Order: sequence, then structure tokens, then C-alpha cells
Amino acid sequence: MHDSKPFSQACENNKQCILDVLRTVFTQPGIILEIGSGTGQHAVHFSSALPHLTWQPSDKPGNAQLCQARIKEAKLPNILPPLELDVNRAPWPLQVFDGVFSANTAHIMAWPEVAAMFRGVAAGLGSGQPFCLYGPFRYGRRHTSDSNHQFDLHLRNQAEHMGIRDLDDLRQLASTVGLSLADDAAMPANNHLLVWRKQ
Repeated sequence: MHDSKPFSQACENNKQCILDVLRTVFTQPGIILEIGSGTGQHAVHFSSALPHLTWQPSDKPGNAQLCQARIKEAKLPNILPPLELDVNRAPWPLQVFDGVFSANTAHIMAWPEVAAMFRGVAAGLGSGQPFCLYGPFRYGRRHTSDSNHQFDLHLRNQAEHMGIRDLDDLRQLASTVGLSLADDAAMPANNHLLVWRKQ
């Protein structure tokens, strides 16, 4: 039987190495907001492995239904129905949460949207609570690999607002909203998992 649910090979490849880090970060029970849930593969994998968490998937209006079939099929008690979340529109539909996870969003969003995401995350987190941001990043204006450089060119050719973000810019942005970088875990395929914490 053909499985018609939306599927991401990247999610499939990276979900276990991300989970290994999330286990050490999301140690307390609470609500985790996922920004940009996409196909729902991450939501299902992480919430099944971390039953002490309540997972709140979300995606931009028009995309939030992409993960619904997979979440329904999983029948996990700790995944909530997906929310439509436009990061630019305050207040967010979920205004208080205990942690945030987002994968492969910062290089697709326009920079003002990245800023809006950081603002909204900081507004909803309590002191010391984490925001885990996964994806490719530049360091000191340099790409970490040729493949990331090619990917960045591909993104910018698609739309000029897209592109791999530089860690220095993200740090500066984070500092304006009271978030600071607590950990930077190197991941396969030249990606990183950045763990920010609310000050």
C-alpha cells in the first residue's frame, strides 16, 4: 500500500542524532513548542521517545495540516493538534511554553521573520528554559563546508530573502531579546543544534 503522508528524507536522517541532544536538554516535564513541524516526523519521533513532554506542533498558515495525518496515525497521548503559527503575528496562539524546538527554519525565513521568531520564543520561555534551533549555520561569515556554500547559493537563487544564517548575527539578535547560546552541538551533514537559554 502506498503511503501518501508527506515525507522528508532529511528528517529521517537527522531525527535520531537530534533526539540524542534533546534528551539532555528537555529533561523536565512541560510543553515544547515546535516551530515549523513540516511533515510531523520530528514531532512523532521525539514525543514517542520523550513521554514526559507535551509536544505542540506548529507551522505557518497553510502548512500546519501537513503533519496531521502522521500525528493522527501515531495516536500518541502527548502530541497536541498542530497550530497555525505566523511568527510575525503577536501574540502567538500559544503564549507560554517550557521549551522550543525548530529545525531548518532560519535559512528559509526572511531575516525579519527570524527576528520575530526569537522575540516570540523569548516572550514565552521562563528563565533558564531552552530554545533548540537545528540547521546549517555560518561561523565568522564562513561556511563550514562546500556543500553548505552550494546550498546557500541554491537558497538565494530561489528567493533573495533566504540563506544560511551566521552565528554572530544570531547571537546579536538573541542578546536583544534575553537569550544566550548555552550549547552548540555539531551534527552530521554539516549541521548544528544550537541551544539558547532564556536569561
